[in-house]
Amino acid sequence: MQKNRLLAIIIIFAIFLETACTIDSFPVSSNTTKEEKSEGDKYEALAEELNRELALKTVQLTGYAEIVGATLEEPIHQFFAVNREFTIKGNVENYSHLKGPYVWIKMEHLDSDMANHTYEYYSPLVNGEYEQIIHFFNGEGKYSIQIMLPNNERNNYFSELATFEVINVNPKIERDIIYTPFAIKSGLVMDKPLTGLIQSDKVVSLSGKLLKADGDDTIMLQIKKDDESWQHIIPLKDGEFSYDLPLFFGQGIHEVHVLVPDLKLEDSYQYASTMLVDNTSDKQMEPIEFHRGYEERGIQLESPSIGGKNIDLLLQIKGEIDSAIQNASEITHLYVRTKKDQDEALDIIPVQNFAFDDTVYLRFGPGKYDVTINIPEPRKENSAYFSFTSVATFTANNIAPSDHRDLLPSRGIQSDFPEIIELASKITKDKQNNHEKAKAIYEYTAKNIAYDVEKFHHYNFEWDDSAIKTLETEKGVCQDYAYLAAALLRASHIEARFVTGTAGAGHVKDNHAWVEAKVDGDWLVMDPTWGSGYIKNDQFVAHYTDEYFDPNEIEFKKTHIREKPEY
Repeated sequence: MQKNRLLAIIIIFAIFLETACTIDSFPVSSNTTKEEKSEGDKYEALAEELNRELALKTVQLTGYAEIVGATLEEPIHQFFAVNREFTIKGNVENYSHLKGPYVWIKMEHLDSDMANHTYEYYSPLVNGEYEQIIHFFNGEGKYSIQIMLPNNERNNYFSELATFEVINVNPKIERDIIYTPFAIKSGLVMDKPLTGLIQSDKVVSLSGKLLKADGDDTIMLQIKKDDESWQHIIPLKDGEFSYDLPLFFGQGIHEVHVLVPDLKLEDSYQYASTMLVDNTSDKQMEPIEFHRGYEERGIQLESPSIGGKNIDLLLQIKGEIDSAIQNASEITHLYVRTKKDQDEALDIIPVQNFAFDDTVYLRFGPGKYDVTINIPEPRKENSAYFSFTSVATFTANNIAPSDHRDLLPSRGIQSDFPEIIELASKITKDKQNNHEKAKAIYEYTAKNIAYDVEKFHHYNFEWDDSAIKTLETEKGVCQDYAYLAAALLRASHIEARFVTGTAGAGHVKDNHAWVEAKVDGDWLVMDPTWGSGYIKNDQFVAHYTDEYFDPNEIEFKKTHIREKPEY
């Protein structure tokens, strides 16, 4: 009769297991309700009842226990039932002889044919003592537990101490934060989350510390779901880290891994901790792709945090530079390239006190943009070119309905600055139409800016060359004339293009820049640089001419070869 009673209880457990395939419950909070306490009491009573039915036998230790002087204080039975959790506790008298610092505990869910039917704990040995609270990663059912001690002769080998079985009567699925041997060696401690299975909406907050971190240590975060994955390296600050990780891949379980630096291999990481996050949102998000230079140059991008976001014209680029990175102080700006179909723009984001926070226009109208954040490379002397390296790429979706590419401010063309707006208003005052306004702006630029012969010969170009800088210095080369004229035109609500190409009177032509302004529906050409004067004996001679304002198209093309507008 007693045997039949035991069989009936085990059959009930089997029925429970068949319905426990989905993750439908999570660890109980400390604010336990009366209902939850009543539920816990029910399962506690069920475990006690089952244990009364079982022929409880003392757990058997292997011969290795005698060799190293190991004991097992808990559990004391070979096969028993519990509610939710139990403790493994023991000590090793001759622990100094062991070739490893932790106890390896292996669990197998015997009633499951699912892929995730095993789980492992690595419990530190502290002065020969170990203690580990065990929860049940697949909920109710029968589990096999194997306790392994480090071998006393060979590194990275383990010897069995004991094997026993446990029946968990509680259907609640609870996963602990698991720390691998690499986590133990690096001193990884997770502050968030506190359990290995949580529920979250769109984002999961991760934080923790490496107790054995060096000053320049980093960790890698990795997230997976089905066949999709993404990883990202973040720096530690005083040994600590904190990161809001987007759950990119929609509704369902995401595997989240924390990886720590490999202590032997440079630029390598090892799995340290794993947790499961059940995303309740069905929103799919696009990851940002970070390139190698991102970590090497200490870039820490705060905004945007994901790609594919809807942006209303202005895209914020915000973040920091790790001041501990070598040559961090030399990063004075970032380049941001935005591209839509065949159109692209290059903007500059200044860096001050190792931080950046600015916006760039998605200027080519509504639609999808490819965005690249770049770091400048050291510039060679006497060069008119600037080199940069991509550190992050993503997409953005501009929802602003209009294309105002030739009216919006752009790199070097600060048409929204108060001093530019005020000057444009002053120059165009009392002008009757846009043609007269454009002519007045051409004349002002050509007459008030001196050609910088030294800059032309020595290629003294700087990343912050602009309309404002030209206005302040009252000198420049062709790009600076074009920056100022275009800024004044746009500030006067006249569409203007910064046009690049080559120019010269003979067969040999130099790189050159000039301006096109849209007047009465047509694009009007102006070259305030050539209208300002000429160079004689390596000296600039101011000699204003309006010959290069709205010139004859055929004659202009004899000296100017147009390539493209730049933004």
